[in-house]
Amino acid sequence: MASSRSRQRKLARARYDRQMARRAAAARRRRQIQAAAGASLALVLIVVGTVWLLGGFSGEQKPAAAPDTCIWTPQNASANDKLRDVGTPPTKGIPTSGTADMMVSTNQGVIHVALDVTKAPCTAASLTYLADKGFYGNTECHELLTGTGGVYALRCGDPSGTGLGGPTYTFYDENVPSAPTPDPSASATAPPKPLYPKGTVAMATDTPGANGSQFFIFYQDSRPDRQYSVAGTVTSGLDVVEKIAKAGTVDNGSGAKTKPKLGVKIQNLTVTGPASPSATPNGVPASGGTPASGAPSATGSASQTASTS
Repeated sequence: MASSRSRQRKLARARYDRQMARRAAAARRRRQIQAAAGASLALVLIVVGTVWLLGGFSGEQKPAAAPDTCIWTPQNASANDKLRDVGTPPTKGIPTSGTADMMVSTNQGVIHVALDVTKAPCTAASLTYLADKGFYGNTECHELLTGTGGVYALRCGDPSGTGLGGPTYTFYDENVPSAPTPDPSASATAPPKPLYPKGTVAMATDTPGANGSQFFIFYQDSRPDRQYSVAGTVTSGLDVVEKIAKAGTVDNGSGAKTKPKLGVKIQNLTVTGPASPSATPNGVPASGGTPASGAPSATGSASQTASTS
C-alpha cells in the first residue's frame, strides 16, 4: 500500500517536471522571438532614419558633383624665377559657349580680340582670370616674328619680357587647327592654306600642351612648324599690329633681332564676355578701327568683366 502511494507520487512528480520543462522551453522561445523582432525593428528604424537624413523621402535626388571643366597644372616658381604666382583659375562653373571681347590697350594703339569661348573655354577662362589679377598691366610685347618657323606674329603676355615668363600654372591645348584636306581640283603649284590666317590670336608656348599667359597676334597668314591653341580672332586694331610689324625689329639684347623696333607695352588688358560690349549691332567696333578680314563681329551685352589696374 505504501509502495503504491510512493509510486503515484513519483509519477505525479515526473508529470510536474515535464510540465515545468515545457513551460520553460516555451518561455525561452517567446523571449527569442521577441528579441529577434526587436532587432529587426531597430534595423528598420536605422535604415529609415538614414534614408530620411539623406533626403530619400523628399522626392529630390542630390546632384552629382560637377566634373572639372578645366585642369590647371601647377608650375614650380622656385625652379623658374620668371613665373608670377597669382593663384589658379576655378575649375568649375566656367562658361563654355559664346564669345568674349579681349581689349588689349597698348602704347601703340588698342586691339580688340573676339575670344572663342565655345571652342577654347579654358583659354578664355585663363585669359579672363589673369586679366582680373592685373597680370598683363605694364608688360611688353617682347618679340616680333617675321617668318621664323613660318610665323608672322607679335608675341605678348610675358611679364618678364624674356619668353620664359608666365603664371605658376599651365593648361592643355584646345582648338588646335589641323591641316585641311587638299582640294583635288586645285593646282599642284597652289600654296597651302594657312593654318593661322591673318588676324588669328593663339597661345604662344615653346612646349606643346603647356599654355600659360603668352599669346601670338598673327599679322600675316602663317603656317607654323608646329601648332598652337587658337584663342580667337582680331576684330579691330589689326592695323596697330601691322604698323608695329612694318617698323621692323632690333636687337633684343642677346644678339637676335626679334624685339619690335616700336617698343610695345600693354598698358591694360580687359576681358568682357561672353559677348563683346564694344561692338555695335552692325559689327563695327564702337571704339573705331577696321575689323580684320573675315573676323567675326561680337555683339550683345556683357555678363562678366575682368580688368587690370
